[in-house]
Order: sequence, then C-alpha cells, then structure tokens
Amino acid sequence: MEYPSKLVEKAVEEIAKLPGIGKKTALRLVLHILNRPEEDTTSLSEALIDLRQNIKYCNTCHIIGDTDECTCMTMNRDTSIICVVEGTTDAMAIRNTGQYNGLYHVLGGRISPMDGIGPDNIRIDSLIDRIKNNSEIKEIILALSGTMEGDTTAFYITKLLKGHDVKVTSIARGIPVGGELEYADEVTLGRSIMTRTLFES
Repeated sequence: MEYPSKLVEKAVEEIAKLPGIGKKTALRLVLHILNRPEEDTTSLSEALIDLRQNIKYCNTCHIIGDTDECTCMTMNRDTSIICVVEGTTDAMAIRNTGQYNGLYHVLGGRISPMDGIGPDNIRIDSLIDRIKNNSEIKEIILALSGTMEGDTTAFYITKLLKGHDVKVTSIARGIPVGGELEYADEVTLGRSIMTRTLFES
C-alpha cells in the first residue's frame, strides 16, 4: 500500500498494531483523525498517555482500575467465591452478565510453553496465597478459555489446590444459544454431551 505521506504511513503502522485492526482500517482511522479538529487529536493523545502512565492494578485481584486497592471489597459481593480469568476483559464480560456476584482473580495470561509462558509468568502464586490466607473462600470458578493452553492452566491450578478446603468448578462449555449442532466442532459437541444438565421448562 502506498501512502501520500511518511507521517500517515507511520501513524497507520502504529494503529495497525492494535488487535483486530488491519492497515485499511488503520488508514481510515488516521484520515478520520486528520479530518477532526486538532483539539480532538490532542485530547485522544493525552487520554492515552494518561492511561499508560497512571493506570493501576489491584494488589489483590489484579483487575485494572484507578487505584491499587481492591474495589471488590467495598462493593456488596460474595467474598466466598473467586472467579479466575485470564484478563480484565474476561472479568468485565462475566460482570456484564449480571449472573455472578463474587470476587475475581486475573491471571494476566495462561500457561503456554510454546510461547515461553510458564506458571511463574502469570499470577497463580498470588491466587494460592489468597486461598491460604482467607478461610472464607469456599469455591474457585475457573473461567478460562476452551483452548489447550486454557485447559493446561486449569489443570495446573486444580492440582495446586488439592489439599485446600475449596471446591473447584469450571464454567460450562457447549453449544451457544441459537447455534446449530451441525456446525459445532466435535470437541464442543462432546463437552456438551458430557456436561449435560436437567432440562427445565
């Protein structure tokens, strides 16, 4: 792709590094920014710099926030359950369902030997410490991705939790609402059969 300016090219290259954005979309965004008032660009730049320099991570659950204190503890939440997720976006997705009112623990990734990510590279130790130091915790929900890496991480955590007085559960995996069986992969379909539940009318 040819660009009319080196400055445009550089901006496109940087924006295209964001997930889900190709060079065509990046170019459209760059041209949109150029067509907006200069103060809009300044405001965007300042917001991104402020975000990068001042964002905090909770010392307890590692969720992104404005403070390193755990905001979950100030809310009316069930402190006997911890939902373990890979990232803050997963915690936000679960929170938005309105079906879960417990605590969270953000691992910051998943075990992936192929990518050089081992158990020491994610926040498993702090999860175990939370359980050791809080007898009120009764259940750990593993809400990890249904990939080999997600399963490896779940297995590793489950192994570490043996001997602790906590119930370890996993989110159900199966056919999505509105999904057709013929289009489901065999692993998903098999898990749906294995984790079947009573039909309630």
